[in-house]
Amino acid sequence: MSAATPADVAIPDLDADARTNAAWHTKFSRDEIQELVRVESWRGWLSIALDWAVIAASLAMVAVWTNPLTVIAAFFLIGARQLGLAILMHEASHRTLLADKRWNDFAGNWLCAYPIWTDVHVYRPYHLQHHAKNWTKDDPDIGLVLPFPITKSSLRRKIWRDLSGQTGRKFARGSWKRSIARWRAGDANGRRAFVGFVVTNLLLLALLTASGHPWLYLVWAGAWLTTNTLVTRIRSIAEHAMIPDPADPLRNTRTTLASWWERLLLAPNRVNYHLEHHLLMTVPLYKLPRLHRLLDERGLLDGACVTRGYADVLRRAASKPEGSATATSDREVRVPPF
Repeated sequence: MSAATPADVAIPDLDADARTNAAWHTKFSRDEIQELVRVESWRGWLSIALDWAVIAASLAMVAVWTNPLTVIAAFFLIGARQLGLAILMHEASHRTLLADKRWNDFAGNWLCAYPIWTDVHVYRPYHLQHHAKNWTKDDPDIGLVLPFPITKSSLRRKIWRDLSGQTGRKFARGSWKRSIARWRAGDANGRRAFVGFVVTNLLLLALLTASGHPWLYLVWAGAWLTTNTLVTRIRSIAEHAMIPDPADPLRNTRTTLASWWERLLLAPNRVNYHLEHHLLMTVPLYKLPRLHRLLDERGLLDGACVTRGYADVLRRAASKPEGSATATSDREVRVPPF
């Protein structure tokens, strides 16, 4: 692709963010906001490289020390990095992964979305509707969080369905049906996404075969079917379930302050700073911690929906007394690609 021209560079809509969050936006100067939303492409490329480096290192670990413990560790590390790739796809959907719009969509699809069987072009309008309609009947993600809190036994069943591959198999069947339907409908992006999924996964298999370990592809696929669905579920619960006030932008989305190991296994690529992301959705992921610090310093997080650690989130999610559960509370809900 050619070098970026001014028309190729994504320009964040600062005024749209300001209208959405006028109450807190007045605490920041326009220069501060412009600096926060400035996309640094080298950091986007670095994020992509780091995710794939963790995946490669996990597969190498299993190849060198093949035993149940390394396989289990690789499943959790790779499952979290598959979520990490989905987060980078999410960045691309906001055009905050890379400054050049064409490279942003190309890398967001071929290096992030297609390997995990999803698509920036389909995800973008879906996700932007979630931002525009958060916690309303028109929010496409509302069904993911309404059942919570649930009982401890219900949460255990959901975790078992994820780790046993039952949820993953359901997602795989759904992805296959959607891909075939889009292909038959003549959807160009749909056809490109299906070809992208096949090509990127065949390329991964070819690289593993060339290394002498083709069977390691089963670790990649197995993680997608199991641990990836679990960490995606936990992320979804943490972001919007059990919030204090659906009408308050500081209290209808949760930031979870994560430890280093939670960032490694549950919250890659700063996905835990979700309140900040909803306040200013054009801030790249690597600047979300800075936005969090600025909000805190200016007293804007007093009373905001901020939780320390994912264990506390899961305790709240499973706080419904046993015996009061309904059929709805244990119903398996759709977990989105991001």
